[in-house]
Amino acid sequence: MIITISGVPGSGKTSVGKIIAEKLGWPFYSMGSLRGKMAMDKGLTLDELNTLGETDQTTDTIVDDYQKELGSKEDNFVIEGRLSWYFIPKSFKVFLDCRPAVAANRILASKDERPDEKLAPDPKEVQRVLEARLASDMRRYQKIYGIDYLDKSHYDLVLDTTPLKSAQEAADLVYASLKPRLDSRGLSM
Repeated sequence: MIITISGVPGSGKTSVGKIIAEKLGWPFYSMGSLRGKMAMDKGLTLDELNTLGETDQTTDTIVDDYQKELGSKEDNFVIEGRLSWYFIPKSFKVFLDCRPAVAANRILASKDERPDEKLAPDPKEVQRVLEARLASDMRRYQKIYGIDYLDKSHYDLVLDTTPLKSAQEAADLVYASLKPRLDSRGLSM
């Protein structure tokens, strides 16, 4: 079984994915981290890489091809990425949502874990940056693939993490939703 986790920035995709993967003893892959490394290797911030991606599709397609390959060659892993559900259609598809103000505060709280992002310490400014990032993502995904990743009908589970106190709480809710599928395959812990 493959679990794909998509969602808006600051919703907890990476944290929740790591917790679920650890609980199951499965590998975890982060497309956000892969794109962040790509940005740093090019001497760019993540947002600068996204802007470049509006004219240079390879900034997306390299990561997208990697996801497709993982989905065709491996099983029993968790992957976080905005389009992972699209490139690995035979997966349990999770979408994590979050109100922009809460997401901005979460990102600021984890800024030391995000070397590919240069963010001002002002939550309102971070919220503006996140809105611009979402708009860039939407333009790129529409142009390259003709899809809207925010359309919640693509997902098996949609969870608003806004009111949740921790990534562990979100992961517990995702796991509870997954457990019947895992049990039916003899995979639950």
